[in-house]
Amino acid sequence: MTSQAFTERDVGDFFDQTLQTYLSFWDSDGVLHTGYFADETDDDYRAASARTSEILAADAAIDGSSWVLDVGCGCGNFLIELAQRFRCGGVGLDLSIERIKFARTKLASRAGLAVEFQHGSATQMPFGDNNFSHVVSQDALCLVPDKPRTHAEVYRVLRPGGTFAFADFLQPTEQISRRARRHVYDRVRWNSGYSLVGYQSALAQAGFEIVLARNLGRHLRQTYRVLGATARDRAQTTPDPAARDWMLAFSESCEQIQIAIDDGEFGWGIIVARKPAARSASNPR
Repeated sequence: MTSQAFTERDVGDFFDQTLQTYLSFWDSDGVLHTGYFADETDDDYRAASARTSEILAADAAIDGSSWVLDVGCGCGNFLIELAQRFRCGGVGLDLSIERIKFARTKLASRAGLAVEFQHGSATQMPFGDNNFSHVVSQDALCLVPDKPRTHAEVYRVLRPGGTFAFADFLQPTEQISRRARRHVYDRVRWNSGYSLVGYQSALAQAGFEIVLARNLGRHLRQTYRVLGATARDRAQTTPDPAARDWMLAFSESCEQIQIAIDDGEFGWGIIVARKPAARSASNPR
């Protein structure tokens, strides 16, 4: 990984300050993650983002008995969807207090779900050891400055035999151009990341067993192609000059992000890992 520059406070402040702008053109319901598209002609972002959630839930093998921690839960959609679909329960954790407020408001309109949302850090989780059957995340772990510390915390709060399943942005190469640094990394206060192989190595060092790893860069590129076009179109009908300028700048960044993907400087993937099951005294091996 490259050197770190942004702090957790920088990340939290950025997502607090930009929430309403993202909601105004990206998705008013707060779905703000990468989509899994049917093909290169598919431009249905909502369907693609829902497909990502379905794939991640299936890879994690979540069911009605699951107790799930969503790290970097954002606006809470994924955890709420899991609770509604499987009748499982869990907790969402995020650095952005504004997104946690949004998630709590959304949850209040859905009675009977065993879900709660907490403001907090992935490097100092406010949970006991061996608490959750699953830890999940979508496009958030890359933003944590101290990634090894987060891996240790995930390992700690997972039950023996528990599953860690997440989608995350990747840094496929150590050398990043100035263009990619500006439009990809610095834009969202992302210090640095792992390649797909590097991620697996880091998780293994934290004690996890790797179950699967998928490189999904094609879907990342399609996400930013669709979002760039959406921002450009909506800018034409936005009366607020500041919002219009932001959308046009974002659309320009989406073009540069696609170049960074093509140049191998930005990626996306899904990884599933498992905390080893506890060994009994009668069968220590």
